[in-house]
Formats: sequence, structure tokens, C-alpha cells
Amino acid sequence: MAYYHNNTIIYLNGVFVKAAEATTDFYSQSLHYGYAVFEGIRSYRTVTGETKIFKATEHYDRLKNSALALNMPYSWDSNELIEATYEVLERNKLQNAYIRPVVYAPANMSFNPNNESYILIAAWEMGLFLGEKLLRVMTSSFQRPNPKGFRIEAKASGHYVNSILASQEAKAKGYDEALLTDMNGYVAEGPGANVFFEKNGKLVTPPAGNILPGITRATVIEICQVLNIPVEERLFTTDELKQADAAFFCGTAAEVIGWQSYDEVTFPAKWENTIGRRIQLAYKDRVTEAIKGELVD
Repeated sequence: MAYYHNNTIIYLNGVFVKAAEATTDFYSQSLHYGYAVFEGIRSYRTVTGETKIFKATEHYDRLKNSALALNMPYSWDSNELIEATYEVLERNKLQNAYIRPVVYAPANMSFNPNNESYILIAAWEMGLFLGEKLLRVMTSSFQRPNPKGFRIEAKASGHYVNSILASQEAKAKGYDEALLTDMNGYVAEGPGANVFFEKNGKLVTPPAGNILPGITRATVIEICQVLNIPVEERLFTTDELKQADAAFFCGTAAEVIGWQSYDEVTFPAKWENTIGRRIQLAYKDRVTEAIKGELVD
């Protein structure tokens, strides 16, 4: 996939520059130690033809919180960054795009704190991240990191080595994606998405604590509240998940995508008739502003 070309524009430390001409410091803590934080944000062409960043404030507020959780200096205002992001989209003529802000560290080969941080905002066109078909998912041999060893609530670059290993393992074994458990063996999340399962008309999802509580996850719960769909946040095992009627991943890149099977156990409910499918359609309506105000069941 070509993320940029010779004329692609990025936002770099307060100025708009060509991505092909931008430089970075090869002695950065971010490059050597994975000491950086980032966001994954989507923009959409709405039904009126406008470009709209979905939940921009929530994403940039989380970027700040992630940086502060990792003791990274942070001096930017969310509104200013949102304005810069719209400028990046406009200069690159993008509407349905994936946006990647990164806060990264200066040159520092020690573990001492820094006096400043740098910021990059890039964007590229993105369609369906995990495709259109229902997913075949497997339990990963990798677990999510112990939250006592990391700031698990931060969207930190280094955490995603774990995600890469899990996803590559699943695809090497012929699956579409992985599901990771936590250190106690309970279901946690996918490499880059949260998980919900459906049973007897109710949705269940892992609680905060051993997961990154995603902004899309929060949106799914908001939609369920409007549609009077019960949601329970609690711990559950892989065995319980295999007894579910249906299941789906949700995340900014993944959006809402259903599962066909889990560890070769096929879910009995027809996806078209599931709560997950209703959420999938309602989510698309929300991000494209097809429905103004509250959703209608």
C-alpha cells in the first residue's frame, strides 16, 4: 500500500511539508525504544458531501492523555490539532481517510526524561481495513501485556509489537485475525480492536483494566443505549465466547466487522439477523451523518 507520494503533505511540528522531504532523528527514543504515542482517526465523506472527522476531540484528548501517562511533554491544544488535521485532509484531497497523529521523542539514548516532544499528522485513503467478509478468528498464543508493567490505557507505539506478533501468527496459520487473552486467561481484545459477543439478545464485552477501552467501543455502547440493547461489561473466557450466538470486532480502522468463526467454531446466528449487524449499520449512519440526532430503532 502506498501511504504517500511525492506531493503528499503532512503536518510536522507546526508546519506543512512534503512527506517525501521530511526527516527524523535516528537517535530518537521513539525509534530505538518504541517510546511514542499515537492515534488512529477516521474521516468520512458525509451524506451532504462534506468531510467530517469522527470524534476528533475524543481522539486528540486521548493523544494528550497517552503522552502524559508516558511522561512525554505535551504542549498542543486539541482544537489547533483538529484544525491542522482538516488542513492535511484538504491539501491531500482526502475525505474517506485514515489519520495518524504521532507524538515522538527527540534524540536521547538514555532513559532520562525529555524536555520536549515532536508531533506528526499524516493521512491516507483507507477503505475497509479488515475486508468485507466475516472473519475467521483464532486465540493467539500471545497474551496482552500485564497492566502492572505498562500504562495499558495509553495508546503507546511500543505496545503494538505485541499486536503485530499476534496478527502475524494468526495470518500465518490461515486465519483473518487474532484474539488475545489477558494474563489471567480472560478474553481481552484483538490486535487493534475491541471485541463484543452476542448471547440471547444481549451484548457482552471485556471491562476496562486489561484492554485499551476504544473510542469505537464507546460509540458501540452509545448506540446500544439509544437502541435499548443491553450491554454487559465483564470478564469472560474463551470457552464462553465459543458458546455465543455471534461476535464482532470494533475499532477506528476495523469499524464494526463480524466474525464467521472462532477457533473453528462457527457462530450459529446468521450475521444479517444479529445485533452486531444492526450496530454495524447504525455505526455507518453515524459516521457519515446519514441520521441527524438520535438513532431510530
